[in-house]
Amino acid sequence: MPLHTKLPEDLKEVDVVIAGGGLAGCVVASRLAEADRDLVILVIEQGPNNYGMPDVVHPALYPRNLFPSSNITLFWQTRESPQLAGRSPIVPSGGTLGGGSAMNWMVYTRGQRSDFDSWNTEGWSADELLPFLKKLETYHGKGDKDRHGFDGPVNVSKGTHTCSRAENAFVEAAAKLGYPESHDLQNLDENNAIERYYRYVGPNGRRQDAAHRYLHPKLQSRDYPNLHVLVEKQVLKVLFDDIKRANGVVYQTNPKWLANPEYLATAYTAQRQVHARKMVVVSAGANGTPGILERSGVGDAQILKKAGIDVLEDLPGVGADYQDHHLSLWSYRTNLTPQETINGYQDGRFNVEERIRNNDELLGTNGMDAQGKFRPTETEVEALGPEFKKAWDRDFKDAPNRPLMILALYTCYYGDHSVLPDDAEYVSQANWTAYPYSRGHVHVTGPSMHDPVDFDTGWLTDAGDVDVKKHIWAYKVSREMWRRMPIFRGELAATHPRFPEGSKAAVIEKADGPVMTDDNARIEYSAEDDRAIDQRVREVLSTTWHSLGTCKMAPRERKGVVDKDLSVHGVNGLKLADLSVPPENVGANTGNTAFLIGEKAADIFVKELGLSGGKEKRLSQARL
Repeated sequence: MPLHTKLPEDLKEVDVVIAGGGLAGCVVASRLAEADRDLVILVIEQGPNNYGMPDVVHPALYPRNLFPSSNITLFWQTRESPQLAGRSPIVPSGGTLGGGSAMNWMVYTRGQRSDFDSWNTEGWSADELLPFLKKLETYHGKGDKDRHGFDGPVNVSKGTHTCSRAENAFVEAAAKLGYPESHDLQNLDENNAIERYYRYVGPNGRRQDAAHRYLHPKLQSRDYPNLHVLVEKQVLKVLFDDIKRANGVVYQTNPKWLANPEYLATAYTAQRQVHARKMVVVSAGANGTPGILERSGVGDAQILKKAGIDVLEDLPGVGADYQDHHLSLWSYRTNLTPQETINGYQDGRFNVEERIRNNDELLGTNGMDAQGKFRPTETEVEALGPEFKKAWDRDFKDAPNRPLMILALYTCYYGDHSVLPDDAEYVSQANWTAYPYSRGHVHVTGPSMHDPVDFDTGWLTDAGDVDVKKHIWAYKVSREMWRRMPIFRGELAATHPRFPEGSKAAVIEKADGPVMTDDNARIEYSAEDDRAIDQRVREVLSTTWHSLGTCKMAPRERKGVVDKDLSVHGVNGLKLADLSVPPENVGANTGNTAFLIGEKAADIFVKELGLSGGKEKRLSQARL
């Protein structure tokens, strides 16, 4: 099996180097290998081999990937922000083969038709991308047959467990507020509705990450001897020849995987090189790809000079316009049983090893059975003030395909279980903004991997505070839903706003059941209550792990970094393929978009390289 922690001495040059073995990188490597088994491909991944890891393959264990001790998650420290109550958020991302798909929440959500069309790039419209959306999946759902694929590598199913009481409660409560259940919210066109959600979990209850579904089968088959994967190695920079053609990379061992702890501080290890005869692809994610480019001398000249890096190509868009889907989590008390939530895998009540041995069906869920894409009514828009209405009228009112917020119920509590007030099952309401106005950046500050990253999320820095008002609206909507649910038994006060004494919106810590029985009634909020929600949003707002857009596919005069063929402007032989390239956001969890980018990128590269299998693969795709 050509999976290495040290390259063989005779492997100093390959045809294609892929810097990053994350989600899109695994897809690209696999598809290139299928197209031509003689093509020598090397994937370099900074994290470990993830094959068979329990926290990867068993979906219900995914919250453990948020533990700071996780070996498969990268935790990016960001700048302190006054808009976030003086906090310095931590942004996690994938740190192993498969990238985010190996440690994320496995939510199957596609972008909207208008999302892809807004990229305004030849070859990347929704109609042109639909064949690739089909190609990647084996869909086990009940949605539109002509919009889904049925023989791709990635299974999309309900897994082995559904909490029907939570699922029904969410769907029925949303319907009472005017949000109907959709037969297929992932068909690119449905919106402003709820769906009983599917996930990147197979019918056998196993996570469908890109490494296990694309890469590992080929590595283990031994039918692809020219597909090589090097793990636990960081790519420092790309090498270029005299005519600015990418011809290799410089890499080093990740000090995280060295015995001497001093290396964690100095990041000093012997640097090595490997050369590429045909192409270099950088696929290190929206947080990591800008750093590789900048250390290579490709980026904003002023930032590079300040970091002590020689400028090869002045490309100001590198690392700019960082986006994320801002998340607020709110916890509720329920009458669910321990076997209806995945809390027991976090708080020590479940014997994880024993449940794995017994193949417990609860292991095969991510705890998210229902979610919706939501838009406010015109009355609600007016109530959010003139700045919000101006943004709504400009970007949403005449674009019914665009959701404002995405709301989901997770049968999991993500906080400190040891301080919960009682032994009830607490779960989470997740609200996140689909199209944030706020922008940030991520840049290097020096030429080595040890130099700190200048990472500013930019969350809630938009003019007019439109982004925070979205969360205020979503909090109110989701709270109306919760107080109508049969599973409702109260609100966890520690996670909710601190409403003033005597407020009609005061937290209800314990209840015997739903407390809103009139479908037309609404919780009353004063201006002071709204300020309390605003403050709490700023205190709890976090990441959805949906970092995006730091090396946009756009003309360089619009701060673009790559063209429609994913070629980096101003240099040759260098491609990008990950979530750094979308020029505009998507109203969806971004895992599906990352799979899509991997498939589309592979098709582009197969054609450019003139690979023998390319024609056959494209015909197969066209039949889907």
